[in-house]
Amino acid sequence: MIESAGATGSTPQATERQIYLVRHGETEWSRLGRHTGRTNIHLTDAGRDQARTLGQRLDGRRFALVLTSPLSRATETAALAGHPNAEIDLDLREWDYGDFEGRTTAAIRTELPAWSIWAGPWRGGETAHDVAVRVDRLLARCLDPAIEGDALLFAHGHLLRVLAARWIELPPSAGGRLALGTATLSVLGWDRATRCIESWNLACDPPG
Repeated sequence: MIESAGATGSTPQATERQIYLVRHGETEWSRLGRHTGRTNIHLTDAGRDQARTLGQRLDGRRFALVLTSPLSRATETAALAGHPNAEIDLDLREWDYGDFEGRTTAAIRTELPAWSIWAGPWRGGETAHDVAVRVDRLLARCLDPAIEGDALLFAHGHLLRVLAARWIELPPSAGGRLALGTATLSVLGWDRATRCIESWNLACDPPG
């Protein structure tokens, strides 16, 4: 069983920190609704434009820690958003979908009618518990006393949804209630000493 991601109470220094979450820009597979785990799919031209707009939204903010998934759609988003030197953290990789990689939910449900990534089964890939273990390590890293300031993470839809659920001390399956589009900005923070989601799924599409 996954336990609490951390005590609700915290030191004043920790509660001053925010964790900014960026989901990468559009890819061809994300546009089509295909599960994109470890496959290295590049951004579309629209996704690159979105990443540059993300950079404008982040301009002027200083971060003590900037991390990215090693997958190209995340590293490219980070670079175009003004953070080409973001540190790669393997824990930020997207959910490993195993046998369901590259397939849409509708296609998977022709075989498994009740299937959901949140409930499984997870054939050949990671379970929700596996992903939660990774994001709990990420949260601990962001709250390390040696990091004096906010963190910025460039990653993927399902991974970030689990991370947000764990931040507010819910099980990983609660991420199923947190829709997250491509090229979006979200902020995890505090209400006094209680973890909260300060903003969520803010679209960063370039102007029309």
